[in-house]
Amino acid sequence: MHRFTSNRMLLGCVTVAATSYLYYNLKSKNEKQEFRMMDYFKQGIRHLPHDQYWIPPSRDEMIKDLKTQEYDLLIIGGGATGAGCVLDAASRGLKVACVERDDFSAGTSSKSTKLVHGGVRYLEKAFWNLDKGQYDLVVEALHERTTFLNIAPYLSYEVPIMLPVYKWYMAPYYYVGAKFYDLFAGRSGLTKSYFMGKKKALETFPMLNGENLFGAIIYYDGKRKSVVELGMQNDSRMNMALTLTAIQQGATVANHVEVVSLLKENGKLCGATLRDKISNETWNVKAKGIINATGPFTDSIRQMDEQDCKQVVAPSSGVHVTLPSYFCPKGMGLVDANTSDGRVVFFLPWQGAVIAGTTGNNLHAYKIDEPTQVTENPIPTEKEIDFILNEISHYFGSDLKLRKSDVLSAWSGIRPLVKDPNAVNTESLVRNHMVHVSNSGLLTIAGGKWTTYRNMASDAINKAISEFGLSNKAGECRTENLKVVGSYGYTKSMYLKLIQEFGLEKDVAKHLVHSYGDRAKLVAAEKSSKKRLVEGFPYLESEVNYAVKHEYAQTIVDVIARRTRLSFLDCAAADKAIPKIAEIMSEELNWNKERKEEEIQNAKVFLKSMGLDYVLMNKNNL
Repeated sequence: MHRFTSNRMLLGCVTVAATSYLYYNLKSKNEKQEFRMMDYFKQGIRHLPHDQYWIPPSRDEMIKDLKTQEYDLLIIGGGATGAGCVLDAASRGLKVACVERDDFSAGTSSKSTKLVHGGVRYLEKAFWNLDKGQYDLVVEALHERTTFLNIAPYLSYEVPIMLPVYKWYMAPYYYVGAKFYDLFAGRSGLTKSYFMGKKKALETFPMLNGENLFGAIIYYDGKRKSVVELGMQNDSRMNMALTLTAIQQGATVANHVEVVSLLKENGKLCGATLRDKISNETWNVKAKGIINATGPFTDSIRQMDEQDCKQVVAPSSGVHVTLPSYFCPKGMGLVDANTSDGRVVFFLPWQGAVIAGTTGNNLHAYKIDEPTQVTENPIPTEKEIDFILNEISHYFGSDLKLRKSDVLSAWSGIRPLVKDPNAVNTESLVRNHMVHVSNSGLLTIAGGKWTTYRNMASDAINKAISEFGLSNKAGECRTENLKVVGSYGYTKSMYLKLIQEFGLEKDVAKHLVHSYGDRAKLVAAEKSSKKRLVEGFPYLESEVNYAVKHEYAQTIVDVIARRTRLSFLDCAAADKAIPKIAEIMSEELNWNKERKEEEIQNAKVFLKSMGLDYVLMNKNNL
């Protein structure tokens, strides 16, 4: 009887303790959720982030706000860094605007390597040179890579990279390096690296040259998922997701709006004169602080502020080509770190095709006295394209010949390496990114890479808050756990719903899900045509309507280059799609005959920067 009573008392105590624990945690969770909801309502946001049916304000509404409102911050530039900054600021509760003179991610941000990488290239210097600075870059990149993959699950996942080993004594060197990479990744790491023997390497990568092959090191780096099940990053779609998330958080954002001049009062910046390149209207906007996040064009904005300022950007170009899918296994890429001139060359599966590219235009690209010329749409030269083809051809077996006619597209992206104007040696390059404030208050954020865009934005906004007296209005940075638009209702199998509900083909349904996330249903529900824009690709005509109505597409180039990736996948196919896109956009935007023809010609000129002349010339020479 005594034992029974003791057991009942013990059970009662456990029950009370468990109930109290559950009550406390549920209450705490509910209070936190209520607090977050109140945050959104205080900011005037009518839809919570998980609302997959949220409709963003129109571009006209954005322009109206820019004409009538004053802001805490005005951000110039709508690429990865600018989008990261406007999202960071808006999510902290600041009143922020962002303008982009072209389109979101029109420059470097849509012409990246397509990798969200953990800084494996810095590891060798950190290890052999005992360089703490390089070690810190690896740690930062690994952390940001993990965050990137978490906040954009429908655009992100891991991918294995093969490093072929043709000299046996190099195997331990690469293997130890890869294992250190895993060690630095720690809990945030992806699948661990490993060594693969020659036989297995050739089974995995059958097009690989097996002559003198010893084996291969396989390591994992993050990539952003796109059209096919195993793809690469869709950088412009990620940029669009960040922009939409910032708008959902209360930001005012407008593309095709340029800064004509900066406004000052008593020697301090207080705003800017803007021009809408679509309507040609001009007006002034006031802001407590201005952030320059214009990538390769950083110095042009700095010169508006101070005409005689020293240039800080040392641009470095990276040329990429697109090849047919049979040049690479669907689920694995390859890196060549031993090219004839010391550059790193890679080729990787991407959206049903293969991209190959380089890390810079040459070894001198990292010296200040030989910078790359900065242009809006740089055209890759035949020499640059042929270099890439020559370098990667060494890795293919005798059964696969790489021809010039295999090139589907080619483009050049300009990476804005930067010099610190405050450094004693102003010719030395900043390893990662730089935040600089001029005497008049222009805050410049430059350098870095896609992987670390969020950390760059956090540094810039932290500095802006202290510099412009915004600490009483701004909260802490929230972007590390803030999922982007399209993520909250996303599941890996949701493409099946699209197939059943809308009768879409499997490749189209997967493409929509991995481009729009939980908003894919809105695209599929468009009443416009479900026909493909061009045969052989999963892009739909209805995506053009959606891009105009809900993603601020204003030109044909916006659609072929950044809302879809058609010009990157196959510039000749993009050329064929132009008439249909022009027809749809003409109806949506009420273009007259002259505007429609102008847009068509602009798109054809743009495709020259995507290698169209090279592609057509070599196709005709077959």
